[in-house]
Amino acid sequence: QVQLVESGGGLVQPGGSLRLSCQPSGSAFSIDVMGWYRQVPGKQRELVAEITSGGTINYADSVKGRFTISRDNAKDTVYLQMNSLKPEDTAVYYCHADIRNLLRPYTVDYWGQGTQVTVSS
Repeated sequence: QVQLVESGGGLVQPGGSLRLSCQPSGSAFSIDVMGWYRQVPGKQRELVAEITSGGTINYADSVKGRFTISRDNAKDTVYLQMNSLKPEDTAVYYCHADIRNLLRPYTVDYWGQGTQVTVSS
């Protein structure tokens, strides 16, 4: 059993910054992919950014140049630095991880509980 613990959401003004963190709890696992998705009520959940164990990074076009995803391998923690925030960035942000049980040859998808990001003046 693995849980993804998210933190860092909140209310900011347009142009402000936030940093989201996602820390997995548990043991005997490795992480193939970690990233962030976001969802607005009534809309489909969309990928914001992700990073693989090999260091490959993907960003949504809407956040390129403003958001930066990074990882701390020692802590298995992923961060999303969000700068120049816009009202359209307002959403619930969900951490996602593709996790491999070290005792099994397959991976399992895990989701965090979601953290609210609101950008408003």
